[in-house]
This record gives sequence, structure tokens and C-alpha cells, in this order.
Amino acid sequence: MIVIGIDPGVARLGYGVIKVEKGMITPICYGCIETKAGRRQAERLLEIFTEITALFGRYPPDFLAMEKLFFSKNVTSAMSVSEVRGVILLAAEQHGVPVEEYTPNQIKQAITGSGRADKAQVQEMIKRLLHLGEIPQPDDAADGLSIALCHIHIMR
Repeated sequence: MIVIGIDPGVARLGYGVIKVEKGMITPICYGCIETKAGRRQAERLLEIFTEITALFGRYPPDFLAMEKLFFSKNVTSAMSVSEVRGVILLAAEQHGVPVEEYTPNQIKQAITGSGRADKAQVQEMIKRLLHLGEIPQPDDAADGLSIALCHIHIMR
């Protein structure tokens, strides 16, 4: 089973790909899709869609796990991220990939055992749980892995 975790964003979208086989959890890859500021939103969304579709082609997922939108004070930012989420949902639907969404607290709880864990604690646990030599960089990539691993833990 392959799970892709996505931390949606316009400028930087973090992703992590994890494989589960015979009870063994193995990180396959992680990284970020970055779009350039100053480009039209539609261009940025097309770039994200194209990159996500390519990721699905390289690592055909059985599930896609995505962080639920955390609505903060910045409405403009929340709207842009909502559009990114729509593009990701479209790509997943086109590829027949089921999507599960998790709140930041659910992700922290699944990874650290505490919904109040800070970012550094989550990153350190990702490093340990996935037997990585270092904390994945940038932070968005580590977030993508944590979302995928959250889904795997909740599925169990």
C-alpha cells in the first residue's frame, strides 16, 4: 500500500510518500512543489496539478492523506490554499485515489501521542519512526510525511 501525504500550500506544497508492505513502513520519497510568487494564481494551480499528477504516475497511491484547512485570520491566504486543495482533490478523483483529511491536532496525536505537540516534536518523531538519518527538510516535506504516517496509524 502506498500513501501520499500532502501539506497544501500555494508557494510551497509539502509531500511525503510512504509504502506499507507486510507491516513494514518505508519512506519512499518526500519533497516540495514550489511555485513562483508573482505568477497568476491559475498558472500556479496548473503547475501544482501537473506535479501532483506526475507524482501519482511515479508512485501510484492507494490513498492520499491531506491536512484539513486551518482557517486563520488571513482570509486571502485561506482562499488560495482552498484552491490548491481543490486542484489536489481533482487530481485524486481523476486517478481514482481515495482522500482522507486530518486536522493538525489529529496528525500531532497520531505521530507524538499528544495533540499539543510542537512542530519540532513532530519532526523528531518522524525522523525516529521512519528511521531517517536527519529531520526531513524543508518543514513542509516533513509535514507531508507526518500526514501520510498519520493516515497509516489511523488505518490500523
